[in-house]
Amino acid sequence: MKVNINQISKQYKGRYVLKDFSAQLENGIYGLLGNNGAGKSTLIQILVGIQKSDKGKILIDGIDARCLGVHFLNHIGYLPQFPGFYKNFTVIDFLNYMCVLKGIPKNKGAMRSRELLRVVNLSSAEDKKIGTLSGGMLQRVGIAQAMLNDPAILILDEPTAGLDPQERIRFRNLITKFSENRIVLLATHIVSDIEFIANQVILLKNGRLLKQDTPQALIDGLAGKVWTVSATDHILDRQLHQLRISNMLRMGEKIQLRVIDDAKPDESAVNVQGNLEDVFLYYFGESAQW
Repeated sequence: MKVNINQISKQYKGRYVLKDFSAQLENGIYGLLGNNGAGKSTLIQILVGIQKSDKGKILIDGIDARCLGVHFLNHIGYLPQFPGFYKNFTVIDFLNYMCVLKGIPKNKGAMRSRELLRVVNLSSAEDKKIGTLSGGMLQRVGIAQAMLNDPAILILDEPTAGLDPQERIRFRNLITKFSENRIVLLATHIVSDIEFIANQVILLKNGRLLKQDTPQALIDGLAGKVWTVSATDHILDRQLHQLRISNMLRMGEKIQLRVIDDAKPDESAVNVQGNLEDVFLYYFGESAQW
């Protein structure tokens, strides 16, 4: 399946939340990366039919999604940023209920629910009530419900927000497992969520597309723009307000700064290899303010 997003725009109270956004998606994992308020959730809500765009089209294999109606939605699995769960349902009852809402036959739905609980490692929790689950377990139930209809397009909005590092790693591994032969769009402002699993990264800022490329290509684009600088506390007080600093490490009386800058920030600066977090800071960050 191919999804072409063509010139999508959306305004609220005269302000553009999305402006002429275009992207092409094929099978693989796409990280939709931007800071809070960039327009990620609005784009996702338009894709899943919760909102309508003011302008533009979404084409599915060349056909306008609006002409496909419910048939298009049958191909989508969606985990919103704040999923609603019925706390008094058991896990298995909740998934079976979601199967009914998705139009999946009862016998097939029961088999699919248990199969997905096994995949997300929640088989032992199928009789537990939703309200007793941890945040990480809830997110795994959420991705299981999103996968019930075996969607061609899996859309996840800030899926690891609030999870501890171990649960985030487990969740990323699940996303990779589910990415075979489907489009996965993962919206986040947490760079590590996508650094090692995304085939492509879409940078969205103020509702506009900045870049769409592979993580390595985006990192290569920072060649000559990432530096390490050693500074004393006295010099640091002046530099903090002028530089984009991604990391600080105290080494005795000096502090080593990792700086993102087009020009060499100091005579002692040494050019180093960038990473995706540096890419994020380059496009979305500002000088440190303390």
